[in-house]
Amino acid sequence: MVDSKQVEYALRTVEDRNVRFVRLWFTDVLGQLKSVAIAPAELENAIREGIGFDGSSIEGLARIVESDMIAKPDPSTFQLLPWRGGEDGQNGTARMFCDLYTPEGEPSLNDSRFILKRALKKAKEQGLTFYTHPEIEFYLFDQVDRATQDNLIPVDDGGYFDHVPRSSAQDFRRDVINMLEKMGISVEFSHHEAGPGQNEIDLRYADALTTADNILTFRTVVKEVALQMNMRASFMPKPLGAFPGSGMHTHVSIFEGENNLFYDANSPVYNLSQTGQHFIAGILKYSDQISLITNQFVNSYKRITTGAEAPGFACCGTKNHSAMIRVPNYKPNKGQTKRVEIRSLDSAVNPYLAFAVLLEAGLQGVEQKLPLPEEINDNLWQMSSLERKALGVKPLPHSLNEAIKAMEESDLVAEVLGESVFEHYLKNKYEEWSGFQAQVSQFEMDYLFKHL
Repeated sequence: MVDSKQVEYALRTVEDRNVRFVRLWFTDVLGQLKSVAIAPAELENAIREGIGFDGSSIEGLARIVESDMIAKPDPSTFQLLPWRGGEDGQNGTARMFCDLYTPEGEPSLNDSRFILKRALKKAKEQGLTFYTHPEIEFYLFDQVDRATQDNLIPVDDGGYFDHVPRSSAQDFRRDVINMLEKMGISVEFSHHEAGPGQNEIDLRYADALTTADNILTFRTVVKEVALQMNMRASFMPKPLGAFPGSGMHTHVSIFEGENNLFYDANSPVYNLSQTGQHFIAGILKYSDQISLITNQFVNSYKRITTGAEAPGFACCGTKNHSAMIRVPNYKPNKGQTKRVEIRSLDSAVNPYLAFAVLLEAGLQGVEQKLPLPEEINDNLWQMSSLERKALGVKPLPHSLNEAIKAMEESDLVAEVLGESVFEHYLKNKYEEWSGFQAQVSQFEMDYLFKHL
């Protein structure tokens, strides 16, 4: 149900700030942001009745025979865009996220945001709230030729936590954080990451739907600020072969009211409750089946299968950065902060679908009372495959093709996504894999051509 106070606030702000355009945002099935601008005079009617568009022209939303769709803005997501408009905040642009509907007024089953809302509603019926806190990594490059993508030159040579005086990246992070906070999005940390030109900004924890909206806004703000500073920002999981990829380590917790269900002061296992242990076990059990959602591109697997601290294995530990899941223990006696860090997600993920499948996989673990596998804190990349096998550790899928095959057999993912999105998503990934397989890479030319 629409909150009349939120509607009133949006309409009043549009009038008081002389807003010229309102951008309505939603995503396709891959999480790519879509936008349509409406005049302020149309906003009240758009909130009440929505606006029509051709869903068949957008990846995964509708077939040609059912192309008519309705986008209804969610008034709770109204925000002014700080990079659009005058210094005095007048004559600007606002944005609102939309929920998608059929002409009959039913929620679109192909809407990523609806899929997450449906999963959260199922949890809420059990009295549960799912909180998430993402650490988002990305690279900054000097401007490159957009047509050829040649000359990817990082903006600096910094490393992990480096303080680079008068660094353009340092100025960049400050500007991004200022812009996000103007939009009501709180930031917890920011720093230089391990790769040259690589940065990380961590959003403060929030319920999963708010976080997913914030991630879409975050990626837009980062790219806007980069363009203003004559840089290019990339959320590609592995843009530079010789340096670390960009992940989106995501801390998750389940609350019942004010009670963090992951915390047990008397538990010998990282002060982690039985519920928390079962939740981890569920994600590990379904790790290969959900990989195509948490790591959706060919390039994603070049990040998680290349060693170093890449989270390439379906196991858990407190200190193991090669594991899919880590249990942070910075404040062991502070129950409200107890959470689970899922390290496999990358920055190019569709957050709505990813949070939906993670939640369901974890809750399946709770429902089935799955036991938590033994903790592994050794670097698994330094072991042989036989040693890892002896420990009972399974690797995450090593390619998009492996992930496709695992998800094809998944009843869990099919149920969370729904039949239409499940089938379309697989179709899109098959096409991506086939296109990738047809390419002859520079590596092949360098390695083979001169010898054959």
